[in-house]
Amino acid sequence: MEKDWVKVYASNIAYESEIIRGMLVENGIEAVIVPRQDSSFVTMLPGMDEVYVHNSNEAQAKQLIAESRPEPGTTE
Repeated sequence: MEKDWVKVYASNIAYESEIIRGMLVENGIEAVIVPRQDSSFVTMLPGMDEVYVHNSNEAQAKQLIAESRPEPGTTE
């Protein structure tokens, strides 16, 4: 990973990270998923998938992610 990339999202549910990455890409923000899993726990625990964007897009990406998440205590 290049040094100018920052983590904007992480989940232990792979499809959530894919949805977030797709939403960012649709909004013109290049995003990549980095799977993080300890090889000693491959069969026991799910790993974390982290979504990274270039640091110049960090604020916009975090804003889009916040807008896409439901408010606590509400249902959609």
